[in-house]
Amino acid sequence: MTGYHDYVLGLIPVALLGITFALEGLGWSMQVAVPIGGAVAAGLVGHAMFVRGPVSDAVVPDSPARPTGPDAGGSPGAPQNAD
Repeated sequence: MTGYHDYVLGLIPVALLGITFALEGLGWSMQVAVPIGGAVAAGLVGHAMFVRGPVSDAVVPDSPARPTGPDAGGSPGAPQNAD
């Protein structure tokens, strides 16, 4: 199943090369066309990373609560024994 990020991965070289050669074919110099094509490709990458960033649908459980009180083991101010 293809998703948004799969399409972006395909559009990056298409934007870079397609826009560059299209502008060059319209008479723009290659020194101007390459940065414009690169800027569009970079814009696609930025959109895919920061606007519609990849997120996981998995739920991450919270860490278990630490026991407190007199039966928690050790006094509140005492350092823990790491051994």
